[in-house]
Amino acid sequence: MPLTFRKSFRILPGVRLNINKKSWSITTGSSKGPRYTRSSTGRRTTSMDLPGPFGWRRTSRTRRH
Repeated sequence: MPLTFRKSFRILPGVRLNINKKSWSITTGSSKGPRYTRSSTGRRTTSMDLPGPFGWRRTSRTRRH
């Protein structure tokens, strides 16, 4: 089983800094509404938990120059 590195820090209420081996990301929002994530690799994700076993996620990737 490979070992992975991932750490998450709460910066402000509703704002988290997530760090892993290759990139970092900032997540804003709460568990009761949509969450917006921007990654250092150019990925943008909007997600929301829905009742039951459902969840919603939309991911887009921006091209880096």
